Amino acid sequence: MGERARAVDRRVPKAEQFKGGAHGERATARVGSLLGLAFLICFGTGLLSHLIQHPPEWFFWPSRPVWLYRVTQGAHVLSGIAAIPLLLAKLWSVYPKLFERPLVRSVPHAVERLSILVLSGAAFFELSSGLLNVAQNYPWNFYFPQVHYAVAWVAIGSIFVHVAVKLPVLRRALTRERKPVQQPGPGLSRRGFLTTTGIATGVAVLATAGATVPALRNVSGLSWRSDKGTQKLPVNRTAAAAQVARAAQDPGWRLDVVTPAGTRQFTLAELRALPQTTVDLPIACVEGWSQMATWRGISFPDLLRASGSSPGADVHVSSLEKNGLYGVSVLPGEHTADPLTLLALELNGEVLNLDHGYPCRVIAPSRPGVLQTKWVEKLEVR
Repeated sequence: MGERARAVDRRVPKAEQFKGGAHGERATARVGSLLGLAFLICFGTGLLSHLIQHPPEWFFWPSRPVWLYRVTQGAHVLSGIAAIPLLLAKLWSVYPKLFERPLVRSVPHAVERLSILVLSGAAFFELSSGLLNVAQNYPWNFYFPQVHYAVAWVAIGSIFVHVAVKLPVLRRALTRERKPVQQPGPGLSRRGFLTTTGIATGVAVLATAGATVPALRNVSGLSWRSDKGTQKLPVNRTAAAAQVARAAQDPGWRLDVVTPAGTRQFTLAELRALPQTTVDLPIACVEGWSQMATWRGISFPDLLRASGSSPGADVHVSSLEKNGLYGVSVLPGEHTADPLTLLALELNGEVLNLDHGYPCRVIAPSRPGVLQTKWVEKLEVR
C-alpha cells in the first residue's frame, strides 16, 4: 500500500512544475476579476429576466425603451459566453493549487476549498446548460428555467464567499508592484497569458454577438436565429408542434375579450375593421437572439376601449395552445396602456404566418419572446 501511495503521489501535479507567468497571483487575480464581473452581469440580467417572466407583486418592468429587454437579455447571454474562456483560463491559472497537500490546513483553508468546489460545479453547470439552452438542445428531464435560476444563486453565493476568503490575496495581487519580481519559469508570460485570454474571450463574444447586435451579423459566424425564418423572423415553436393548426385556421374562430362589462367576441374580419397601428418592435428571445420587425394590428388601448374597458388594466392572455408551458401570459397595465402594444395581425407587410401566431398574437415592447403569446383566443381584463 505504501508503494502504491507513493506512486500516486508522484503522478499528482506539484506547484513547482508550474512556474510560468500564467500561474502567478497577479494573472490569477486579473482573470478572476474579469470572470467575477462577467458572472455579476450574467446573474443580474438573468435575475431580471426571471422576474419579468414570474413577477412578484412588488416588481415593475417598463414598456419603454422598447429595446430594453433586448439589451438586458443579450447582455445575459454574451456575458455567459465570455465567462466560458475566462473560467477555463482561471482554472488553468490555479491548476497547481488544486492538488496541494495537505488538502485542508485550517478552517479558513477548508472554507476556501469548499467554496472553490461549489463555485466550479455551479459555474460549469450554469455555463454548459445555458449554452445548450441557446442551442435549444435539452438533454435532461428537469425544467431548465427553474433549475438554472436556483443554481445561479448557488454560484453567486459561492463567488461572494470565495472573494471574501481571498480578499487579502486579491489586494496584494492587484496592487502595483514596487520592486522587481522573480523571473517566471518556462511557458507563457503573464502578459502573454492575459493577452491570449482576452483574445479568446473577444473572439467568443464576437462570434455570437450578431444574434442580438444586428451590426455584427456579417462577422458573427455563430450568430444564431437572426433574420432566418419565415417572414424574416425565427420560429422557436411551430403551429404543428403546438398542435393548433386546425383551430387557428377554423373559419369559426372568434376572439373573446372578457371585461367587467361583459364578454365581446370579434371575428377576424371585425378585428381587421378596427383602427390599425403599425409599429417597429424587436422580438427578443430568452435564448439571446433578437430581431427587429414591422408589426401591424390593433393597439391594446384601442382594443380595450372597443371592448368596453379602459387601458391600464392587467390582461390575462390565453392561446389556442393548451399543452405548452407558455400558452398563457399576463400583460401588465404598463403595457396595456402603451399604444405600441399590439394584438398583431400582420408581420413585415404580410398576414401573420401560421407559425408566427395566425390569426393574431401579442407583441409588446420590452418583453421576452416567450410572453409574446401566439394564436390568441381569449383576453381577460383583470
